[in-house]
Amino acid sequence: MDNTLDILSIPVANKSRAEVCAQVFSYIENHVPAMIATANAEMIMKAQTDRELATILRAAELVVPDGAGVLWAAEQQGKKFKERVTGVDLACSLLQEAAARQTPVYFLGGMPGIAARAAADIEKKVGKLQLVGTHSGFFSAAEETEIMEEIRAGGTRLLLVALGVPKQEKWIAQHAAQLGSCVCMGVGGTFDVWAGKTCRAPQWMQEHRLEWLYRLWKEPSRFMRMWALPQFVIAVKKRHRGK
Repeated sequence: MDNTLDILSIPVANKSRAEVCAQVFSYIENHVPAMIATANAEMIMKAQTDRELATILRAAELVVPDGAGVLWAAEQQGKKFKERVTGVDLACSLLQEAAARQTPVYFLGGMPGIAARAAADIEKKVGKLQLVGTHSGFFSAAEETEIMEEIRAGGTRLLLVALGVPKQEKWIAQHAAQLGSCVCMGVGGTFDVWAGKTCRAPQWMQEHRLEWLYRLWKEPSRFMRMWALPQFVIAVKKRHRGK
């Protein structure tokens, strides 16, 4: 990947959301299979000990700077990302363009019924989608085969996968060859947001890089996951001192 910044050995694209969208639709127009990952501190810390995830992220066509911690890590190197490209905002922009172009899309993941509800709700914002199908994140091996056949047979060009990190990235990498020429993006809890099951932090908290605090307040059970943040800070500081 060109035009990237190295964040703990993970190459993260230094592109604006508009530039990422343009690149994604270049892949789609040219029938080039591609993977997009949305990197935050937690994902990058997982990649420090999960070699499979690290390999997948390094091979991905685009890894975008989703989390505020990733922006901060670049600043510790005296560099700066053009902007923060959150997964939920990027996915919304891609679907808006997909609606305008009538690009076939598929929603995979979430609790039963959430993917379908998310698709219906996001259509109110971006316009009518050419929706190939939806399926929850719970499926048997036989159902998984049927899902991949539906994705491929329906000519899907944009596949949103909400299975959580790192399961969604590993699922995409494992099945990419069976999905046809589509762009696959891991979207984490985005379907829950669109379906109204969870809420994003207020805009002022997003702008001040405090979304992590809002999530912790809303979901105290995330406390152990949040331990990745100080670990990330320590790892970045250590890497910076070593150079």
